Formats: sequence, C-alpha cells, structure tokens
Amino acid sequence: MSGSNQGEDGGDGGRGNWVALVPLLLGTFTGTLANTIVNVPLSLILDDLGVPVSAGSLLVIAFTVTFAVLLPVSGWLGDRYGHRRVFAAAMALLGAASAGAALAPDLAALAVLRAVQGAATAAMLPTVMSLISVLFEGGRRGRALGLWAAANGIGQAAGPTLGGGLATWFGWRSVFWPMLPLGVAAAIVALRLVPRDRPRAVPLEWRGAVLLTLAAGLGLGAASAVAPLGPGSPVVWLSALAGVAAAGAFIAIERGRPDAFLPPRLLLETRYLRSCLTVLAQMFCLGATLLGVPLYLTTQKHAETLMAGALLLLLPIAMSVLAPIVGVLMERLGARPVLRCGLLLLVAGQSLVAAVLVGYGGGVPGLLAAMFLTGAGVALVQTPAATGATRSGAGRYGAGLGLFNLLRFGGSALGAAWVAAVLDAGPAFGTVFAGCAAIAALGLLSSFAGPDPAS
Repeated sequence: MSGSNQGEDGGDGGRGNWVALVPLLLGTFTGTLANTIVNVPLSLILDDLGVPVSAGSLLVIAFTVTFAVLLPVSGWLGDRYGHRRVFAAAMALLGAASAGAALAPDLAALAVLRAVQGAATAAMLPTVMSLISVLFEGGRRGRALGLWAAANGIGQAAGPTLGGGLATWFGWRSVFWPMLPLGVAAAIVALRLVPRDRPRAVPLEWRGAVLLTLAAGLGLGAASAVAPLGPGSPVVWLSALAGVAAAGAFIAIERGRPDAFLPPRLLLETRYLRSCLTVLAQMFCLGATLLGVPLYLTTQKHAETLMAGALLLLLPIAMSVLAPIVGVLMERLGARPVLRCGLLLLVAGQSLVAAVLVGYGGGVPGLLAAMFLTGAGVALVQTPAATGATRSGAGRYGAGLGLFNLLRFGGSALGAAWVAAVLDAGPAFGTVFAGCAAIAALGLLSSFAGPDPAS
C-alpha cells in the first residue's frame, strides 16, 4: 500500500472522501453478511441435507478459512492492480457466488461456493482498509475506521436475524439471495464514487507469498479438522507441523530481502503484533458466540430459528451503536486504554455466556446481558486494533493488512472450530465459552506488549 496514492481530495477527509466511503461500507456490510447469514439457519440446512453438525460446520469454516488464507495475496493484488478495481471485481464475484449457493444441490457444492464467497471477501477487505488509509489521516482515520467497524457490526446484526427470518419464511436457500444485489450495487457505486488509484508495478515475491499462504492454510486447516477427525488424528498434527515449518521457512527466506513479500521484521513491531493478537482473541470469541449460541438455542432449547436470531441481535446492535463512538474515545483516552477496556468486557461477556448456558446466569435476561457485554467488547477492540495495524510499518504493505485480516478472521474460524470440536463430544456449552473467556484474557495480557515505536 502506498500512502502517495491520494484521492481527489488529497486524503484530507473532505466531503468527497466521506462520500467515497459509502461503497466501502456497503461492501464491508455485504461481506460480513455473507459470512454470518448461515449461522442461525445452519440446523435447517443440516437437516435438509442430512449431515451432522461436525460436517455441517464446514459451511462456516469453508468461508472463513478460504477468506483468511487468501488475505495476504489479495492485499498484494490491490497494490498491483489498483484497490478500487479489485474491490469492484470482488463484490461482483461475491454476488455471483451467493446466487450459486442458493442453487447448490448438495453439501459439497454448497461448501465450494461458500469458499468462493470467502475468496471474494478476501479480495475486498484489504482494499477497503487500504483505501481508508489513503483517504483519511489523523483523527479522521480513526473515525472512518469506526464507521467501518459499525458496518461490520450492522452486518453481524443483519446476518443472524435476516438468515433466521428468511429461512423460516422462505426456506434456507433464500438466505443467499440478498448478497447478489448488494454486491453488484457496491461494485457499481465504487466505480462512480471512489477516486481512481494508480496500480503499482509491485513484483510478487512468489516464494514468500506461497510460504505465507501455506502457513496460514495448513495452520487453520489443522484447527478446522479437529472436529471431524479428532484431536489425535495424524492429519491434524501433520498439518499443524507443516504449517509451523512453512512459517519458519517464510521467515528464513524473506528476512533481509529488499523485495520481500512482507519483511518479517515488521511483524514483530509491537504496535502491529499487539493489534494482531488482540483482534485474533476478539474474533475467536465472536466466531464462537455467533455459532455456539444459536446452536444452543435451536438444539438444546428447541427455539425457532427466528427467535434464536432475535436473542442474538443485541450483540451486533451493541457493536453497531458503539463503533462510531470508539474513534472519539480513542482521541480522548488513547487507543490502548480503549483496547484493554474492550478486552475486559469480552472476558466478562464470555464468562456470563458460560454461566447462563450451564444454568447459573439468569436465563434469557442473563443471555441478553452477555450479548451486550460481548458486543461492547468487540466494538472497543476492533477499531483500536485496526487503527494500530494501519499505522504500523507492516500496514504500509497490502500484504501486511492482509495478514492482519487473516488473523482477524482466522480467529473467527478458530472460534467456530473450537465450538465444533467441543460439541462433537457432547453438549458442553459451558466449556465452549469458558475457553473463550480464557482466550480473551490472553488477548488482554498481550495488550501490555511493549511501547509503540516513535511515529
């Protein structure tokens, strides 16, 4: 990513820049919607296709793993071919894949099309962050990223609720159709409103790109395979070890290269490392909540899918309402205090979910309170982490922002895999969310990692 590629307003946050933000927010909303819209009607999909929960979790994991694995390379695509152009193409592909998912004849086809949705969203997200970084500077960037986080929250709100309603009224296939007009609209509006950016002749250091992609794919694949294969499976352990080996080879080969795909030394900058670790913990909790709570409500309490979506709604509402305020809080209090407050709220929210689901948390009122605390925690973590990543040395590379988002949504995939792995052995929902609270606590500890470098 190059900070020299200014838009028509020179990155001053003028009216033109705020107007250009509209299609970027619409694209973010659509990608988030595509990710979460299957969570509530998942049990209906599984019943109709005749597959168990452990296999059906592939519909969640196929999106998030594909999305996460392709993020570093997709960040390079924006640098090489232009962020606006890649954004528009990705949104059109997302719409087409969603239409295909609505017509899928079986689980295998549906999983493949979910993976295509994930690939399209992977190509979209780093371009959004790169364009926001170019169009907005200083405090305006924090506010713009707050609106971006709000779009994420609104997508989280609309996904479970819209998915539950459409599946109840029109069948589960109807949940995929909304992304078609939304994706096409985002592509068209972006071409009209987003300033054209200049593609850069950035060579692809293919060895680094392949090794980083392999490390991500093997690591996340190993975690995702725990549920269907079991934690003792040789496939799980061999994949994990191969992922670690690929990561080590990436560091060894790329270190010191002037044309590195992503200089490894930048990954250890405290601002970037802290942003990655805290957002991974945040998304682990969010991914587990958005999958585990609806499964609990529909399988243990036999709630209707529409009711399950409604009970989940307070989480993304809290995210949406608080996200625009976070930028202002960061200006007044600083990024790290806001970040730590969010992680504390996540620990409290996930602990309360665990208590409610084992019968000690006050039933529906307790669950609603837990959803609010979790949503507030996510809102207070997401914007400071994203802002820190864009201001870091690694954030000046499309691949750096891609890797940040890989860990962000990789955390969601790991959270979903954690839910599937625990529940495959029995309905131990308390264990699921006690584990999530522990992950949030580890994220809080990582927020104390070293001072920021001098800007």
